[in-house]
Parts: sequence; C-alpha cells; structure tokens
Amino acid sequence: METGVSELVERLGSDEDAVRKMAVFKLQGSIGDPSFADIFIAEGGLARLRYLTLHASGNTLAYSLTSFARLLEVDKGWDLVDQEVVERVIELIVTHPLVNILRGAMSILVSIVSHPYTGANLSQDGNFGFRALKPAIAIYPQFLEMLVNRLSSADHALCANALQLINSLMRDSITNELDTEWPKFIQKLQDLGVIRAVYSLMQGTALQDHVHPLVEFQSLTKVLLRKWREISLDLERPEHRRALKGIYLASSQERSQDKGVENSDNVRHSKRHNPEKWRRLGFESENPSMQFEDTGFLGMMDLADYVRNHQDEFLKMLLEQSTKPAQQRCPIARASLSVTLILYQHFEVDKSEMDDAKGYLLLESRSNLDRLFEPLLLHWTRLHVAGLHAFFRLWKATGAEVEDYGKIVELVRILIESVVGGAPRTKDVQEVEEELANFEYGRLRELQMELLELTYEDAWGQHLRQMREELYHEALQFVKEQRVRCLLQGAWFPNEGSHNLEAVNEKYSWRYTQLSHNRRFIHFGDFNAIEEKSPELDALPEKIDLSLVSSVVSNISASSKDHGASTAEDMAHAISYTKITVHGYPQPEPPNGDAQKSNDHGRASSKSAQGESVLLVLRPPSHSVASEWLDGLLMLLNQQPITAETNKLLDLVIIYGLKIRLLNVRFDDVAFAGDAPQVPSRDGLDDNYYYDVFGGS
Repeated sequence: METGVSELVERLGSDEDAVRKMAVFKLQGSIGDPSFADIFIAEGGLARLRYLTLHASGNTLAYSLTSFARLLEVDKGWDLVDQEVVERVIELIVTHPLVNILRGAMSILVSIVSHPYTGANLSQDGNFGFRALKPAIAIYPQFLEMLVNRLSSADHALCANALQLINSLMRDSITNELDTEWPKFIQKLQDLGVIRAVYSLMQGTALQDHVHPLVEFQSLTKVLLRKWREISLDLERPEHRRALKGIYLASSQERSQDKGVENSDNVRHSKRHNPEKWRRLGFESENPSMQFEDTGFLGMMDLADYVRNHQDEFLKMLLEQSTKPAQQRCPIARASLSVTLILYQHFEVDKSEMDDAKGYLLLESRSNLDRLFEPLLLHWTRLHVAGLHAFFRLWKATGAEVEDYGKIVELVRILIESVVGGAPRTKDVQEVEEELANFEYGRLRELQMELLELTYEDAWGQHLRQMREELYHEALQFVKEQRVRCLLQGAWFPNEGSHNLEAVNEKYSWRYTQLSHNRRFIHFGDFNAIEEKSPELDALPEKIDLSLVSSVVSNISASSKDHGASTAEDMAHAISYTKITVHGYPQPEPPNGDAQKSNDHGRASSKSAQGESVLLVLRPPSHSVASEWLDGLLMLLNQQPITAETNKLLDLVIIYGLKIRLLNVRFDDVAFAGDAPQVPSRDGLDDNYYYDVFGGS
C-alpha cells in the first residue's frame, strides 16, 4: 500500500493537470480510510493537497475539496487548517457556481466549525469553531446570505450541506458565544429568511434527502426556545429593561399622541405614580418581572413581538378593557405568557435532544416522516399571536371573569392541541391560523368534555391498571396452585379408542393419571375399571419426566362452556371431541425395552425431524376436567392458561381482589378536580350495613 500511496502523492505534484486530476480523483475514494490517511500524511501528501485546495480549478479543485473534507471527517489533517484555507473556502461558497465544488467547500466548513465537539485535539488559536470564520466573513459579508439562498437549491445534496453548515454555525454560536452575541447571529439568520427556507423544505417532497439536517435544525429550534426560557428576566440587563419599557410605551402611545408636547412630561409623571401602571396591561401585580418566572425571557420576547407588530390592536384592547369592571377585564399580558407556556408544553420543548434522537431513529422511515417533523414549530411567533387572539375571543364569548382565567387557559390548550397537534405536515401555517380563529366554541366544549372523561380515566386508570397487573400475577399464582393441586389429586380418563360408552365402566379400560408430589413427573397406568380407591403412585407403571415435555396441545375451545358429563351421552360427546396430547422427547429405550409397550400407551413416534413423540394422550370426561388438566400442565411448563374456564376463574379472583383493595381507599386518597364533595352525614344511621363485593343486585 505504501508504494501505491507514494506514487499517488507524487502524481499530486505533477506539472500536468490531467495527472493531478486523476490522482486526486482516486484520492477522494480512499482518504476516508484512517489507515490510508495515516500513510498519506506520512508520505507528505498534506502539503500537496493543501496546494491544490488553494490553487486548483474545475474538477481538480472539486476532487481536492472532497478529499480535504473526508480527511477532516476522520479527524486528521488539521495542520492544513488556517485562515488562508478558511478564506479560500468561503470565497468559493460566495463566488463559485459549480455544485460539486460548493458541496466539498461546505463540508470542510462543517468540520471546522464542529471541530471543538468532535476533534481529539482542541485548539485555542481561533482556527476552529464559528470564530474561525469571522475574519473571512468580514471580507465576504454576503456569505450568510448566499448560504441561506443555497437552501432553495435544486440540488438536494447541496441543499443538505448548506443546512448542515447553518446548523453547525448555530450550535457553535449558542454554545460558545457570549449571551449578548449569539442572539444577534440567530436574528441575522432569521432576517435572511432561514425560517422560511427550512419550513419550505419540511413541507416539501424531498424529505428523505434532507432528513438529518432538518431534524437537527428542528432540535436546535427547541434548544433556542429552551435557552430563552431559561434566561430569567433581569431588569439590570439593558436589553431586558428596554423590552419591558417598550411594552409600556406602546400601551401609552395613544395618550402621548393625543397630548401636546407641553403636556407630555406631565403625562409621564402621572403614569409614574399610577397605582395600576402594570396591572392595567394584564399583569397580576405592579412588579411585572415576577410574572415571567415560568416563561423567562421567552415570554418577554413573545409579548414584546405581539405588542410591536399588533400595536393598534393592543391599544384597542386596552381601551376596551379599561371601560369594564376590574373582574371582567381580560389580562392581556398574563394571557400572552400563558399561550407561550401552552406552546412550550405542546411542542415538548423541554425534551432533551437525546430523547428526540431516539424517537427519530425509531420513526425514520419514509412512511413515518410526517410524524417526524413539526414545521409549525418554526412559526412560533405566528402561533403565539393566533393563540392569543383565540384567548381574547374565548374570553369575550364566554363572558369570563378573572376567576375563570384558568378555565379559559384550558380551553386554549385544548384548542391548540386539537388544531396545531392535529395539523398534517403539509398544512400551511396560514390555514392553522384561520382554523384557530374560526373554531366553534360549541365544538371546543365537546372536546373539553371528552378530554375531561379521559382525564378522570387517566387519573384512576393508571392506578387501577397497576393494581390489576399486580393482582393478575397474584391470581395467576393462585389459579396455578389450584390447577396443580387437581393434578396432584389425580384423575381417571377413558383410554384412547373408547367411543361406545353404553357400558363404559364394565367393558373399556381407563387410564389413571397423577402428578408426583415433587411436581416433576406425570405417573399413569391403565386399568379395566375405575377403582373405588385411587391407586398409589407406586402402582402406576409409567411416568413422564416433565423436563422432556416440549408442548401440550388440545382441541379444547377457549370459549367452551362446562357442561358436566352427567349422562353417558354427554360423556361420549366429551370424550369423542376432547383430547389433550403431550409431546416431548422420549428417553432412550433400555436395551431390553419393549417398543410395543410404548405404542400401547399412545407414544407412537411422530414424523418430526427433531425426534418429537407423543408421550401421552388424555381424553377428559368433562370440560371442567379438561380445563384443569390442560391449563395445569401448561402452567407447570410456565406457559399461560388458555381455557375459558381458567380465565374466568382468573378474572373472578382479580375482580374480588380489586374490590377488596378499593374498600381500603380513604376519602382523603381521592384526587378531586375542584372542590371536594361534602362528606354525607351519618346521623340517624346504625351499623346495620354490608358491602356488596361482587356488585350483585
């Protein structure tokens, strides 16, 4: 291999472009192998690859960029990375039209920006991460705009590479930039139209080609929302103070417009001492910062965006509410924060990226991509405004008062869960906004009642299901013991071949079968008649080791009812149609063994390739005996019972145990929605009462 690599490196430095192009073409297919890369570096190939990256053109340049990118992907060749290389790559992205060159260039930048998270040798000299790109971006300020424009490229691979690079820049900025810097970068990307472009990709038909970068962008959107929420509102920070002040100024703009310049100072002075300066905007107190504990700066951003972009509507709402009694006023600011929290919970923003990644791996298939993406998440601000409008509409339609605030919040939550949660991937955000605005209140109430029933079911159902599961295992052990005791007691079975039972006790032989006391063997023997006293185990000549049993099969129906064999006709019917067959692997016959004797006991060899045989055949005289023995044998083999009679017994034991346990539930243990009901008085009652455990009449 070393000889071949040496020759390849030598050709990379050839004076003929055709030779260099062929060499670097071969290099791009091999450089992704770490062992090959090590030899390539040892042979001095890095310097020649760097030269081609900086000075080549056409396909030679495209192959060089691809080779360079693959070398970095295997965490090698970082000595090549410097500002000259970065500037060259960014220049290509900004100025070069060829797709194959752009792909390689973007892949190189993804590795450089992501290197602090994937590289073994972390650098502090500014050559890696987003900071490595900033000097070159200053020279080519149109870089980010060109990058966002590539998201609409017809070449799916180039589009995916561009989004992957944007993701890397976002993640590095969020992680390593100062709190005053990364929001500016994110805002710049949004101003360039990255949200609109990615939203279009999520609703497009080429999802399979973009799935990984789209999933990462969606996760990064949640990271941003989570990061904004975790930032507590701090009025000592200028940007926080400006945002809150902007909300207040917007609320008082109509007054300053109506007043002359001379009176503006008096207006500001009077508002400064207004006892309801913030409460009239919908805050619960005159300390508005306390209201943002649950939503953080994310809530402030949403409220400020609404006030700034819908200022006329905001002022009109304030004016309308000011004419109403205090208890009937819609708390605008508080409602905005509630809608923020509803959206935050709906999109499960708090779910970690690791949980998302696990879900994505499970769902990643062409048929499940619609469940994978949440394009409406990208239009967070528009959904917030639409949700807030729905809140105002419901408040007015229901004639709500302040004490009904929580009920309106729940209605809005149900509305968003129904409309936003039920929207398919391709549904446009404008359609969602219209549906939120036109959703009928009566239909919403129906949904609320349905969800209320499910809520109560969930509140009790989980505990009941857990209790039933525990009781099932207890009942299963109880029924298993009961069935096994039937086997320990033993039973008589008509021998196979007995069909005419007019005088069954006199003319036909019977088989007595019993489980050994150690529960390891089934003993049986044939008799001419049923004996008054059951035979002792020692009197039974045959036995089956249960460890050799492979299966127990029967033609007993799972829905059979017990018709006890009280008459000869009933018994004939039961014996003719009911059969239990025990299969297994017989022990080797002793040298003097009698094969005919084995056949006499219904153990003829099967045709199974594994040498399975029929070890025992039983024809129970009734369905009750059939249920006891079939399920008893199955449960001895640690298998589930299958007959209707045993399952009915299981259900009976479970229900009995459940009702007994429910009798121990105290009044205080019950969780009520709202006020708890009044405890009935026992005045005039005595102790003459009883519990109807089984609910009978």
